[in-house]
Parts: sequence; structure tokens; C-alpha cells
Amino acid sequence: METFEKVSKLHFFLFPFMAHGHMIPTLDIAKLFATKGAKSTILTTPLNSIHFEKPIKSFNHENPKLEKITIKILDFPCIELGLPLGCENTDFIISNPEPIRDELNQKFLPATSYFKDQLEQLIETMKPDCLVANMFFPWATKVAEKFNVPTLVFHGIGYFSLSVTHCLWLHKPHKKVASSCEPFVIPDLPGDIVLTEEQVAHKEDEESERGKFRKEMRESEINSFGVLVNSFYKLEPAYSDFFKSSVAKRAWNIGPLSLGNREFKEKAERGKKASIDENECLKWLDSKRCDSVIYVSFGTITSFNNEQLIEIAAGLEMSGHDFVWVVNKNGSQGEKEEWLPEGFEDRTKGKGLIIRGWAPQVLILDHQAIGGFLTHCGWNSTLEGVASGLPMVTWPVGAEQFYNEKLVTQVLQIGVSVGVKKMTKATGDFISKEKVEKAVREVMVGEERRERVKELAKMAKDAVKEGGSSDIELNRLMEELMLVKLQNEKE
Repeated sequence: METFEKVSKLHFFLFPFMAHGHMIPTLDIAKLFATKGAKSTILTTPLNSIHFEKPIKSFNHENPKLEKITIKILDFPCIELGLPLGCENTDFIISNPEPIRDELNQKFLPATSYFKDQLEQLIETMKPDCLVANMFFPWATKVAEKFNVPTLVFHGIGYFSLSVTHCLWLHKPHKKVASSCEPFVIPDLPGDIVLTEEQVAHKEDEESERGKFRKEMRESEINSFGVLVNSFYKLEPAYSDFFKSSVAKRAWNIGPLSLGNREFKEKAERGKKASIDENECLKWLDSKRCDSVIYVSFGTITSFNNEQLIEIAAGLEMSGHDFVWVVNKNGSQGEKEEWLPEGFEDRTKGKGLIIRGWAPQVLILDHQAIGGFLTHCGWNSTLEGVASGLPMVTWPVGAEQFYNEKLVTQVLQIGVSVGVKKMTKATGDFISKEKVEKAVREVMVGEERRERVKELAKMAKDAVKEGGSSDIELNRLMEELMLVKLQNEKE
């Protein structure tokens, strides 16, 4: 772009919520800004900085001509804030039994307002040109406003779910049905999308503490410079148009962010240290036929009980397909591994690979042996599945995941629902082994779905190329921010 020399002077603060699902795409954004000549500083806590250090060091070393990505450590005195020592991210919270987990969840988000004064001091002394603030930090917009610094809000979800959330908040159709399982059409939203009250996230009353917080988030978005969205236009055009015309003041689609990680090392280091040797994992996949393996992962937060895990294992075995299964070791999953059917690993030896803990997901999804993705429908995973050209088995558990499922199965028609009807805390609906088997078999053989998602994958890669739709939007954003910077310098 013509203003590259000037844009290189832009300095971004990026302030992610302390959860891997938010921190990973935030680092992707920093890399993206670097490719446009801008400097980025990621604001985070001491323990979370460990997850950023290695990939940032690698990126800076591999790209010496680009502006460096740096980290600024914020103080988060857990004990003073009523939290256990080391409770600096959601990983710590979900490692606890459910009663303690619920208590920590209630305390954790309010505790993050402790960052206010530190953010104010950093903005005053370092004078960034823009703040990219996570949606869970609505107060950050006001802090930045004091210093005339534009704020970009990053939700970490797509246009479809953002639009669904807006329409539900505005019209509250879930409060007008006779029962929690009665279906209703979401008002105003294109596409006649149907939900039930059991699938709606954030049903709290507006006068409750959570309801007031949601209102603050909405006001922060309205008062910000605009919204950054990890999506690309051709994936959800009707909802991109709706969101930009009816919901947000302005928004820029800059995704899929995962596609910015092109090298083996970048994919392998994305997130935490993998619980498996990446080369061993790829060696196992290299021995499999193209499109023959189903990848199973429910993200970093979902933690099923033993009974459900046994059904998943049995369903995978019954399907007859090879699989890679990522299992979190949180919650009720004991050290004795009572969550596996007796003799399961012996019977599936060579056909199944179980990863206990963290997996290099993008690296695995991009492998030619992977032919399908059983997912909880978190937006990062959903978009990574699309970018890798994989049809999906959808198993939403909570948050906006039921909305993402509708996009995948109904709008895009690239997935098969496993049959979850409602969200119940962290564990969701119980699904039988027969339903798992049926959905896996269906998604692995459906050629029309596969062709559709392969075409979407091509569109995704085109979007982030130079001159692609997401690249153009990013250039426009950079140019606008440069104009704001120049104007501020004149005043």
C-alpha cells in the first residue's frame, strides 16, 4: 500500500482476555499488523506472558525487517483480588472441581477491572495510536478515550453470532415462548434461523449484574472506533452486511486469522506447548489415506464427565474411521483413565491417536489425512475447520456455540449435528454412542458437504492474500488510523 512508510509508525496496544481462545487470535492480529509495518505491544499478566514469549521471539527472529512485537507485563495480584495464587487465566479455573470452578468464574471477570489504572498509565506514557481491547474489558474504551486513543473491540466471534446476539438482546424472543424447548425464529435476522430458549446464551435479566455487564459491553462497542471481526466476507456475507448496517458503527473483517500462521513452527507453537511431539503426530498422520481420519476436539474449556467420554470413545470405534481425539484432563477425568472403555486403546491401536492435553490443532487440521472435524463449534475451531476445508460434526456445549452450529449446518451446509438440544453448564446434553457413530459416518462420506467446504477454504485463502477482501479491509483500517494519528499530531 502507498502509505506503508507512514503506517509503519503506527503503534497498537493489544489487550486480550486471559483465556487461550482469546489470546491466540490476539497474537495472530499482532502478526497481521506487523506485516503492514505496524508495531504491536501485547498487554498481559506474568503467567500468561509465558505463552506469548516463544512464538513472539520466533516471529521476530524470522521477520527481522518487520516491526517487533513486544509484551508489557501487567500486575494481577490474585490473592489481593480474592483469587488463589496463579489464577491468571481460565485454564486455572477449569482445572478445579465444578463448585470451586463456579465460584472462581464469578470472581475472575470483575477482578480484571484492577487493570484500569495500569492501562491508563501505560497509555499516558507510551502513547499508542490504537487500543485493541477484548470485549470483556468494556471499561478500556473509556480509559483510551481520555487520551484520544481510538479503541477497536475484538469479540473473537463471527458476524453470524454477533448478529444473532444483537437480535436476541433487542427482541428477546426466548422470553415469549411457552416452554424452553419451543422453537422460535430469530426476529430481523436474515435466513429464518430457528433456536430454542435452551440454546440461548446470556439469558440473564438486564438488571442483574451480568445483564448490566452485557449492557456495558454493548455501550463500549457503540462508543469505540469500531469492531475487529475474525471472519471473511464470502463466508457470511448476509450477516456481515446486517451487522455493519444494523448493529455496529463500523466493523472490519480481517480473517481467517489462523491463516497468518503459514510455517510449521508457527502452527506448532500456536497456543501452548503441545502434549504430543508434533513430528510424531505428523508421522502417524502420514501413514493414513487422504481424508480418512476424523479429528475430535472440544476446545480448551469443555470437560465432559466419564460417562459421556465412554460414549464418545465407543461411537468413534463403532464408526470404523481412524481418529485423532484430543481430551482435556480437567474436571472428573481421573488419573486412572476410567473414561475409556476397557480394552479400547488395544482394539483401536494404529487406528486411533489420543492426545491428552494440548494439541497443535491447525497443524493437524491442515494435514491431508484429516477428512472431518468433530467440534464444539467455538469460533476459532469453526473457522480453522473451514480454512482447512473440512466438513464438521457439530457438538455445541455453551456460549455462542449453538449459533455457530446453525451457521455450519443450516446456512453453509457443511456440517452434521450430533444432536445436542440444550446447554447445561459445562457438560451439555448427553449424546449416545449411536449418535456419535451416525454423525461421524455421515460427515466422512458426504461429498457435497466436502465440495462446499473445500470451495470455502479456497475463498478463505484468497481473502487473506494481497488484494483479497480481508487484506483490503485491513489496509483501509490502517489508513483510517493513520489519518487519526496525523490529526492528533496536529492538535
